Amino acid sequence: MPRAELTKLQNERLRAVVKRVYENVPFYKKKFDEMGLKPEDICSIEDLTKLPFTNKQDLRDNYPFDLFAVPMDEVVRIHASSGTTGKQTVVGYTKHDLDIWGEVMARTLGAGGVTKKDIGHISYGYGLFTGGMGGNLGSETVGCATIPASTGNTRRQVTILQDFKPTFILATPSYALTIAEYLAENNIDPASLSLKAGFFGAEPWTEEMRREIENRFQIKAYDIYGLSEAIGPGVAYECECQHGLHVNEDHFLIEIIDPDTGEQLPDGTEGEIVFTCMTKEALPLIRYRTHDVGVRLPGECECGRTFVRMQKPAGRTDDMLIIRGVNVFPSQIESVLMDIEGIAPFFQMVVERDGNLDKLTVLVEMTEDAFTDEIRILEDMTRKVTEAIHSVLGIAVRVKLVEPRSIERFEGKAKRVIDKRTQVNF
Repeated sequence: MPRAELTKLQNERLRAVVKRVYENVPFYKKKFDEMGLKPEDICSIEDLTKLPFTNKQDLRDNYPFDLFAVPMDEVVRIHASSGTTGKQTVVGYTKHDLDIWGEVMARTLGAGGVTKKDIGHISYGYGLFTGGMGGNLGSETVGCATIPASTGNTRRQVTILQDFKPTFILATPSYALTIAEYLAENNIDPASLSLKAGFFGAEPWTEEMRREIENRFQIKAYDIYGLSEAIGPGVAYECECQHGLHVNEDHFLIEIIDPDTGEQLPDGTEGEIVFTCMTKEALPLIRYRTHDVGVRLPGECECGRTFVRMQKPAGRTDDMLIIRGVNVFPSQIESVLMDIEGIAPFFQMVVERDGNLDKLTVLVEMTEDAFTDEIRILEDMTRKVTEAIHSVLGIAVRVKLVEPRSIERFEGKAKRVIDKRTQVNF
C-alpha cells in the first residue's frame, strides 16, 4: 500500500478507536476528561502525542475485564500473561479480533515463504499464553496442515518432526536450541528432517543465536514480534531480507519514546516501543508502553513492503540490569558467548549485593567436547570468556564455567537472570 494511502487509513482508524474507547471504557473516559481531551481533538496520527499513555499497571488495576470495550457476550477468547511479577494482565478477543490475529500471523508466515502446501509444527505453549494459539491461527489462515505440538516432551517433538515431516516450526529460540541439543545427543541428522524455515520469538535473541539455530537445523530462522496486550505474536515480522521487522501498521501504530520523558524519538534512535491498537474491538489499547527497547528504522525495505520496520528489540527496560551504573541486558551476554568455541548457548546471570556494591556472576555452560577437568584449560577458558564480556560491558564480572546440561532448560521463555538483590527471577 502506498504510504499516502496507508496514512489516510491510519488516520481514519485512529479517530475511530479514540472515539470507541472514550465511549466504552470508563478508564479512558476519565483520563481524557482529566486532560480536557475530547475524541474530536484527534484528527490524525500527528495528534497521537496528545493522547495519554497506557501501561501494564493500568491493566492490573482494571483486572480482569474493566478495560474491555465490548460486553462480555461479544468476547469469544480470553488470554492472560503469566503474572510472575504481579496480577495477570488479561486480554480479550472478539471474533473480529481473532480474524485480525489470523491475518497478521498469516502475513508473518507468508513473508517467510510459507504457503498452504506447507505443514506447520507449533512448539509454542498452548493455553493462556498467546504464542501457541497465535501461531495456530496464522498457520490455519494460510491453509497449512497444522500440528499443535505445544511445548515439552522434546523426545516426542522430535518424533513428530521425523514422522509428520513439518516444513516450518514456531518456537522460542531457547527451546529451539533444546530440540537441536536433543538431535545432536541422539545422532539425528537435521538434514533428515523436512524443516525449511523457523519463526522464533517471545524472548530477546541475538544474531549470533540466529546463526546457531540456522546452522544446527539447516533452515532459515525468522524473527517474529508480538505481545499479548497488543494481540500476541504477529505485531511485527521479518521478511526474506531480514533487515528489521515490518510492523503491521495498518493495525498497530508504533512510536519510539524516551522512557524517562515520554517524548517521541526520531527514526534511528533507540528508546522504548509504544503501540496503539487501532482495530482491536475487545481491548483497544492507546499508546501502550511495552518496556521493550527498540529502534524504528528509517528508509524502505528492499522487499518492497511499505510498512515501517523496527529493529529486533534489544531487551526490556524492566529486564535491564544496572550494575555499578552500567546498563546490562542478557542479550549482550548471549552475543558474546555465542562467538566462543566450546561454550554452549545456555547461561544464567546471578546478581548479588556485597555491601553497597552489586556483583554479577555469569554461569556459563561448556559443550560436551570442550568440558574437561584439566585446571589449566578451564582457567584459560574462564579468562577468555571474562575478557570477552568485559570488552562489551566495560565492567568486571565473575565467570563460572559449569558442566554440560547443568543449567536448567525451559520449555517456554528462558530464565536468564537470578536477581538475589530482590529475589526476582526473569
